[in-house]
Amino acid sequence: MNDYRTRILRNLDEVHAPAWDGLVRASTGADAPTFLRHDFLAALERNGCVGPGTGWQPEHLCLFDGERLAAAAPLYRKRHSWGEYVFDWAWADAYERHGLRYYPKLVCAVPFTPVTGPRLLAPDRPARDALAAALVAHARATRVSSLHVLFPDHADVEALQAQELSMRRGVQFHWRNGGYRSFDDFLASLAQPKRKKIRAERRKVREAGVSFLRLTGGEIGAAQLDFFVRCYDATYAAHGSTPYLGRGFFGEIARSMGDRLILVLAIRDGRPIASSLLVRDEDRLYGRYWGAVEHVPCLHFETAYYQAIEAAIELGVQAIEGGAQGEHKMARGFLAEQTCSLHWLAEPAFADAVDRFLAREGQAIDGYLDELTERSPFRAEAPPAPPALPATGAGPAA
Repeated sequence: MNDYRTRILRNLDEVHAPAWDGLVRASTGADAPTFLRHDFLAALERNGCVGPGTGWQPEHLCLFDGERLAAAAPLYRKRHSWGEYVFDWAWADAYERHGLRYYPKLVCAVPFTPVTGPRLLAPDRPARDALAAALVAHARATRVSSLHVLFPDHADVEALQAQELSMRRGVQFHWRNGGYRSFDDFLASLAQPKRKKIRAERRKVREAGVSFLRLTGGEIGAAQLDFFVRCYDATYAAHGSTPYLGRGFFGEIARSMGDRLILVLAIRDGRPIASSLLVRDEDRLYGRYWGAVEHVPCLHFETAYYQAIEAAIELGVQAIEGGAQGEHKMARGFLAEQTCSLHWLAEPAFADAVDRFLAREGQAIDGYLDELTERSPFRAEAPPAPPALPATGAGPAA
């Protein structure tokens, strides 16, 4: 094992972008996943989405071999549980009822982004194991209540379980590209009631006089981005919430990684009335943000799902991840897939209680997945979906 030097970064700009992105590529063996890129994470910090006053304080843990960045983890000190999509409010409440402090805690994750991927950015197993051990050591040294690693990939799960972190399982709904040549080809793979429902939903939107544009890269101008942010803010306002992200953040990533973005605009009477923003990697699309300024029946399904499916088929990408939760996605051709998170709690009595809870919850997840499999929207004689891509797996069951 190398004798690494540990350093905590309060700002990601303290490390050079090529060094960070090189670790991301080394962790995946592919192009750097968008949400882990230095451009994306640093844009969150530069535009105040994380940092002072947000409850997300950057505390990125890095291992150096001499002057070389050898491993790193995107880490945040949290004073609440918002924006994580792995819900531990009940754990925090139990701590409080027993006179213990749950916050601050440490969260290793991409803020506001329930997407599976590497969290231990390391080129090999020894560096990954050293980073996992360093995370737990840092949690102990700083006397936080807990450490949470959200949506890690297979390799991370193995390294973190070796450090006695407990695994929690979850469910998302992803669309898989079965080699479809067109949207109609995709529809043909569905059971007749689902196929009929989707066609009816798309027809309602067309008959309302709505058409669509999909823009990427330099095609996304300031006016289009301003409209998207207006829609994004409206979605949060409708739910009585405050948006996590702002115009400055979206503008920065449009400049720095516009080729990774697909902006969908719904147009009626020559003006936009709704939009969604898709983010892409080499092999998949992510449906992340949506909103509308006018109500049209079924507009959400068309703008956020069907336009994404059309884009995925045209681009030849293998999957669409539609974000957290949402059983309604199954009727649109999305299938249930397991996700996971890893957790370490400093208080032994609570750690034991959480382990027992996670065992019961895991059994319930097994039953839920079986139920969802029986409700597949696809024809019984349709060819099976391609196997899950490595980045989406949750690792071995607890």
